[in-house]
Amino acid sequence: MSEADPVETFRQEAQDLLEQIEQGLLDLAHRPGDKALVDAVFRGLHTLKGSGAMFGFDALAAFTHHCETAFDRVRKGQAPATPELVAAVLAAQDHMRALAEGRDAPDSAGQALLNRLQRAVDGAGESPAAIPEGPPLNRFAIRFSLPADALANGTRPLPLIDELRELGECQVTAITDQVPPLEALNPTDCHLAWEVFLATEHSRSAIEDVFIFVIDDMTLEIEEVVSGLSDESEPEPEPELELASPPTAEASPASAPGEPVAESKAARSSETVRVPAERLDELMDRVGELVIAQSRLKQVAAGSIDPNLRAVSEEIERLASELRDTMMVVRMVPIAQLFGRFRRLIHDLARDTGKSIELSTEGETTELDKTVIERLADPLVHLIRNAADHGLEAPEQRLAAGKAATGQIRLAARQSGAEVIITITDDGRGVDRARVRAKAEENGLIAPGAVLSDGELLQLIFHPGFSTASAITNLSGRGVGMDVVKRTIEGLRGAIEMTSEPGKGSEISLRIPLTLAIIDGLMVRVGQGRYVIPLAAVEECVELSAEQDVRSTGRSLITLRDQLVPFIRLREQFKTGTSPDPHQKVVVVATGQERVGLVVDQILGDHQTVIKSLSSFHDDVEVFSGATILGDGGVALILDVAHLVASGQRQDAQQLRAAG
Repeated sequence: MSEADPVETFRQEAQDLLEQIEQGLLDLAHRPGDKALVDAVFRGLHTLKGSGAMFGFDALAAFTHHCETAFDRVRKGQAPATPELVAAVLAAQDHMRALAEGRDAPDSAGQALLNRLQRAVDGAGESPAAIPEGPPLNRFAIRFSLPADALANGTRPLPLIDELRELGECQVTAITDQVPPLEALNPTDCHLAWEVFLATEHSRSAIEDVFIFVIDDMTLEIEEVVSGLSDESEPEPEPELELASPPTAEASPASAPGEPVAESKAARSSETVRVPAERLDELMDRVGELVIAQSRLKQVAAGSIDPNLRAVSEEIERLASELRDTMMVVRMVPIAQLFGRFRRLIHDLARDTGKSIELSTEGETTELDKTVIERLADPLVHLIRNAADHGLEAPEQRLAAGKAATGQIRLAARQSGAEVIITITDDGRGVDRARVRAKAEENGLIAPGAVLSDGELLQLIFHPGFSTASAITNLSGRGVGMDVVKRTIEGLRGAIEMTSEPGKGSEISLRIPLTLAIIDGLMVRVGQGRYVIPLAAVEECVELSAEQDVRSTGRSLITLRDQLVPFIRLREQFKTGTSPDPHQKVVVVATGQERVGLVVDQILGDHQTVIKSLSSFHDDVEVFSGATILGDGGVALILDVAHLVASGQRQDAQQLRAAG
């Protein structure tokens, strides 16, 4: 196995740091006086600068240094954390991301950002890197040595010493008493130690920050002194050995006396391992093939009288099921990772539209397959931009309508069976139905005066090229956003619903399957075909007698425990051309708040279903979400319950209109 590319490793870590910095800045915009947030942003910038210099990203390190220095001034109370400063560093953070990813980032663009940062910090033309003179100096004696393998691991002592020099006036002495004789010298090992006398306005924590990347493995002594660079005489404190990691913005519990803090930190860091996404995808594919092979073995064992073969088949089935469940958990990630991205989007939208917008989230611990999370990002961006631009009114309009000046956009997620339901809600003006209808008639989407339900009318918004905007802006107006949302959601085997109340706002619900890989299914037979119903959607199975079948003809309703439940005859839906079995079954499924029965000829049993996508020739077949390979080599289609129920409802509505 090839070793990980250190540059790629840095880029991944840089993305995490940039995300942390962005979240800290967005929090700081709401709580500018929060010192912990200022410290957290400063530490993130400092870490990014040092890490970039270590891996040869000199342009990134040099650019980040200015932002770090600006926040150092905020940290020391020399500049306020104004909205202008937060906006300037957010813009600079985008430039840092480009430098970390190796994308084209012109120097002129970087200089313009630094000029903006300078104006935000002091507005007097003073360089952000300048350090005001006058405050009393702290004096430290520092002694440090690096582990023997530091040079081999990429740690360079000179940049560390240079960072100390940036803190103030210092004298550096190399200690060579641990250097071995020449014949025993290993040129890749580090045998030197250093003594540094430093006079600085900074505190001890700034010195610790210099060694943030190596502090767990090195020896570091920091002693506050009154000699070395000064003739003043003050009591000399006892030297303090620093082994713990630098303090973070969040307070951590103190370690027990004598406990090796570095060791406990290493133990914590080993709890998680970064794995490339493509490796998880490959592993998921192998698990899928294993499940198919296990299904074949189960079928062979069922036809055999050999008890050993049956025992082995059952054991393989159990292990394959446990492996599948473990693999599914590994691929699941909390939706908070997705929701967190939109705080920056809301910040930028409020600035671009001149509106006051507040984002709230709910259900952030809800988990989804990582592949689904990645593909949901763009649709949610379109929906949030649409809510901010079309939905929310300007502050003066909101006040005139008796609303708060600040508009609310709410993101919520919850699990419902085999689906996750994501809702985007705003408290804006709502959808103007008359305007939507007029635009649809103008574009030839519907005939003038056509009878449409409210849901059908609102679904026109997702038609390609449809837009009710009166002018094209940098946010909307071209009609190329909402149709992309619909295509992407349907590509995930999901569904999109919209409700809106004039003057009160709109809500868009996305129904997304938990995973795109493997599901538990209930296999049924309809006519001569076999189909799989996602087991998470199944509530119960009951028998439909011939008398009930005849009695329900024309109304498609069955009574279950004093409740009427509509049902769909799949034999008629799929036009099998076969006669019904004498003992048909009704599989009651739940989709959203509805309970619907699916009439099948026979229930064949549960089935671990590896989902295979249908070809592009079947894109218009909405009632099937995919197919699976059976143990005998045959193919069973997987039912998309939500689309199947919606299709049945449309057919019933058409029959009622025809009868009327």
